[in-house]
Amino acid sequence: MHDKELEEGTALAPRFDANGLISAIVTDEKSGEVLMLAHMNADALARTIETREGWFWSRSRKSLWKKGETSGNVLRVSEMRIDCDQDAVLLKVAVTGDGKTCHTGRRSCFYRKVPLGGANPALTFG
Repeated sequence: MHDKELEEGTALAPRFDANGLISAIVTDEKSGEVLMLAHMNADALARTIETREGWFWSRSRKSLWKKGETSGNVLRVSEMRIDCDQDAVLLKVAVTGDGKTCHTGRRSCFYRKVPLGGANPALTFG
């Protein structure tokens, strides 16, 4: 597929990396808060589109998983977007259950701040 067609066309043509994965950014459908970053293979992408629930590929376990399968915090996808060169997707979601998406029990996986401008930063929670 040519760049112009890829960037401006209407065909979904995801560009998976050498491991067969595409990055998936998950945000809250109302607030826009970034909740998590995960990866999808072709099967996870297809299941997410079909079921409107968040499916991903675990790089550590090397297996397909549905977010919330054990915790009850399922990602209900209200909108999916793909970036300009079709190598990342954005999922806008409502989280069921207690609304937590991080395996640590937090709402978002992005709960630590990295101070900028220092040579040896210490992470802060916030």
